[in-house]
Amino acid sequence: MDGLGQAFGVADELIFGLAAAFGSGLLVGLERERAKRSGPYREPAGLRTFTLAAMGGALAQALQLPGLVAVGALAIAALAAAAMLRHRGRDPGLTTEIALLVTYLIGALCVTAPLLGSPAAVVLTGLLAARTRLHRFATQVLREEELHDGLLLGALALVVLPLMPQQPLPWLAGMKMHSLLGLMLLLLMLQAAGHVALRLAGPQAGLALSGLLSGLVSSTATIAAMGARARSEPGLALACAAGAVLSTCATWLQAQAMLFAMAPEAALALLPISLLGMALCGGLGWLLARRSRRVEQTGQAASSPGGRRGPLRLREALVLSLILSAVAVAVSWARNHFGETGLYGAVALAAFADVHAPIASLAGLQAAGSIDIRQALLGVLLAFACNSSTRGITAVAAGGWRFARFIIPALALPLLLGAGLAALMHGGLA
Repeated sequence: MDGLGQAFGVADELIFGLAAAFGSGLLVGLERERAKRSGPYREPAGLRTFTLAAMGGALAQALQLPGLVAVGALAIAALAAAAMLRHRGRDPGLTTEIALLVTYLIGALCVTAPLLGSPAAVVLTGLLAARTRLHRFATQVLREEELHDGLLLGALALVVLPLMPQQPLPWLAGMKMHSLLGLMLLLLMLQAAGHVALRLAGPQAGLALSGLLSGLVSSTATIAAMGARARSEPGLALACAAGAVLSTCATWLQAQAMLFAMAPEAALALLPISLLGMALCGGLGWLLARRSRRVEQTGQAASSPGGRRGPLRLREALVLSLILSAVAVAVSWARNHFGETGLYGAVALAAFADVHAPIASLAGLQAAGSIDIRQALLGVLLAFACNSSTRGITAVAAGGWRFARFIIPALALPLLLGAGLAALMHGGLA
């Protein structure tokens, strides 16, 4: 609009802002016009009203008279209240009245920040147009426990986490309370993401998807559960094996996410190995899922382990965070007293029970500068090796060799190839 503002004796930005306000009001008004009912119960505001409200807000802002925008907002609010009183008993909703006031404010915003006002109008229109879908989601799709867990996750992320101190704690091996709570929050978010994906995919995804999502909580527990079912229902052995293998893929994914959250440099060093592990495990799991002939009959197995429980398992995440703290202290103590040998010994012992605890400890040590990238990478591979032996034994004990013969290659192959890749990238790990 270069030169157009000069022709009218105003700045070009003002012309652009007025045009953005006009378009914003027109967009919201189109949606409200289509939503209006006919007859005596029709809403009082439509296309023209919303367009005029947006233009009124823009002009009030453009005149730059003190208090004019506030007076206009009060006038719009008074008109909306009068319309609501006129239709009292017919339409209890306040959506149109509030949307009219918001449209006026968007019009004023378009003059000062058109690149913010126009997207705000698009968001408002989308929110109004999605009324039926949002109502159905709130009343039929979203369960009460899911709403509760969503509020809990939001409170932890937006209220508790910013209040956590970010100073390294000597008694916690140099780790930070902020990082530990962030780690617990990451575990909860992975649980929530898995639950949402499972709800969206539906039961048709079967045991394979169930194993992948359950692996974000515990791959060892998932392998044990899948093995027990494969032993009791031999016809589902391939489907159970697919779920168990995909849970190992989730372990690589979760370990990589933890490293990115706590030690980005170590995460970048491990990234090629993690991608290799996820590709191998994911590919094998996909092949097993395709071979399974009864995946479509495993819908019940894909439901959440807790039935009607919420998606978040706060106790498990809290216990894991406490374990991470204890292991971090133990690993740091072993390193200080026994050097590099003690470090690897502590990592190996902890990894037999859980792979994520020693990885988080190594990440904390690397981020604090206590160990280098080579030591962190070797420690992570050692942790995976020790925990893979635990999961392999679990597979044999729970499902027998018929089940374990699919799981053991998925555990061993990524480690062997990953160790070779790490040796090539870092010139040997020893």
